[in-house]
This record gives sequence, C-alpha cells and structure tokens, in this order.
Amino acid sequence: QVQLVESGGGLVQAGGSHRLSCSASGRTFSSDIMAWFRQTPPGMEREFVAAIIWNPDYADSMKGRFTISRDNAKNTVYLQMNRLKPEDTAVYYCATRPFTSTIPRSPNDYRHWGQGTQVTVSS
Repeated sequence: QVQLVESGGGLVQAGGSHRLSCSASGRTFSSDIMAWFRQTPPGMEREFVAAIIWNPDYADSMKGRFTISRDNAKNTVYLQMNRLKPEDTAVYYCATRPFTSTIPRSPNDYRHWGQGTQVTVSS
C-alpha cells in the first residue's frame, strides 16, 4: 500500500524560509514523478507548485523562491521555500505518479497523495 507522509509544516514569518519533507513508502519511487501541490481555501483545486523526476519543474510564481529535490535512497522529496509571502499560506500536499516524459501539472494526473501539511506565513 502506497503511503505519502508530509512533515515540516508550521508558522513562518514573511521573508523567511521553511522546508517540507514527504516520505513515501509501499513501493520504489525512483522512477516516479514526485510533486508538490498546495490548496487554499479548502475545496479549491489544488495548485501545482513543483515536481521532479530527473530535472525540476516549477510553477512560475515559485521559480527562484522554491526548490524541489529528492533523495531516492530515502524515498523522500523535499520542498525548500525561501522568501515566503503571506500568499504562500496553504496546505501543501505531496503527490506521485508513474513516469511520463513530460511532467503533468494537473492534480488529476497524480495517483497517490499525502494528507497535507499546513504552512502559514505571517505578515
């Protein structure tokens, strides 16, 4: 059974940095695309943040501020967030899907999801 568990959420001041982790289990993920999405408010469609297979892909508003990385030996994907803004406040989810040659950005294209972790950026 595939399981994704995010950690690292919390309260951060605007301009600060924070790192999220997502640990995956239940299969080998080294060939899967691993991604981060965020959602705010609850019920809205999840917004693509970043994804990685070998090279990263970022939403335009995150380029230069966020960095996604992965450690295949640990089945873990990370999201380093710098220069955080209040509008980055959201529940952040990690997701995974089997390899495709292009990285999809729709949440509908991802098969497995974590439970989410709240990041709140105070002004």
